[in-house]
Amino acid sequence: MKIAVVGLGYVGLPLSLQFARSGAQVLGLDVDASKVEALLSGRSYIKHIDSSAIAEFLEMDRFTASTQFSRVSEVEAIIICVPTPLSKNREPDISYVLKTGEAIGHFLKKGQLVVLESTTYPGTTDEDLRKVLEAASGLQAGTDFHLAFSPEREDPGNPESKVAAIPKVIGGLTPACLERAKALYGIAIGTLIPVSSCRAAEATKLLENIFRSVNIALVNELKVVYEAMGIDIWEVIHAAKTKPFGFMPFYPGPGLGGHCIPIDPFYLTWKAREYGQHTRFIELAGEINTSMPHYVVHKVTEALNSESKAVNGSRILLVGLAYKPNVDDDRESPSYVLLDLFRELGAQVSYFDPFVPVIRPSREHAHWAGTKSIAWNRETVSSFDLVVISTAHATVNYSELGAWARCIVDTRNAMAGISTGARTWKA
Repeated sequence: MKIAVVGLGYVGLPLSLQFARSGAQVLGLDVDASKVEALLSGRSYIKHIDSSAIAEFLEMDRFTASTQFSRVSEVEAIIICVPTPLSKNREPDISYVLKTGEAIGHFLKKGQLVVLESTTYPGTTDEDLRKVLEAASGLQAGTDFHLAFSPEREDPGNPESKVAAIPKVIGGLTPACLERAKALYGIAIGTLIPVSSCRAAEATKLLENIFRSVNIALVNELKVVYEAMGIDIWEVIHAAKTKPFGFMPFYPGPGLGGHCIPIDPFYLTWKAREYGQHTRFIELAGEINTSMPHYVVHKVTEALNSESKAVNGSRILLVGLAYKPNVDDDRESPSYVLLDLFRELGAQVSYFDPFVPVIRPSREHAHWAGTKSIAWNRETVSSFDLVVISTAHATVNYSELGAWARCIVDTRNAMAGISTGARTWKA
């Protein structure tokens, strides 16, 4: 089968390579010419994706990349994997989805399948995307072409996570659309989970991430409560997870990051208002999670005060810029919020992250673009008044950090069991 994958980021590129691995011919499409240029030369721009796989499939003629969306006319199926961010007012921004639909719609042919994978609110596929595709193509969804939704389930940084092994939820506009989508994903994915509609599939993805957001908010709130009681939340979680039923461990941190958990729940919050419904759990979880960077700043203030220092004028180092361990993905990372808060308070703030050596340009953090990670050595690290561990990468030597740093505020329990001469605070 010949397929096109639109959007070659953290979702689209791994999916493209899995289809190529399974014998399909894959055309990767992206508006970013630098990404296309890198892929055509066999280079990966995502840390956990090996360049050798790209080079291999290029040589086998199973994968190619282009910025020319007119080439969708060459394929049988088109999978859309583009961003769905929130606006400044926490409202869904599906402009990337709709612009992609319009771009491919002009070249859509009868019999083709279009699948949306971008996380969004129920109704996006069968209402918004459908309308754009039909208007641009003059064809009718469900009759002239097939339309489906299948949410991405990518887990960057987890070496045990394989695209082929993650069950794939699929919902079609019509039963025939569902069967075509099942035939497509059956090429590359081991287990398919068909549901009754595109909306059911869209709602499934939202439930998965709302579940995580609410439970992370719960342990973040309990962290603050238990600290006031002199109880270590990490010890409590470690003990609780020994229960073989009815409990799943979630871990506190300095806030939420990544493209999914901080954003996706609010897609449902926004859509629910259309039906006169209020999502109180989601909104409360959002309030708690977004307050955590301020809690970390409070702990840093306490730690510096104990050393007779103020935040203003202090040199503060953040260890970890990516939103989760062992990846180079810094989207929505709470570390950026901490950088901004410390700078606003007059601190001289820097960061260390082996996965993000230079901060890339972005809409949200353009003022940090070009900032480089510090060098990892005793002289540099010891020059800071305080170190905040915001992301616990496995490649960081925490024993060296404990020996070099003067004062550490640990938001990830990374220093547990490590001998250190630094005064260490948990946050």
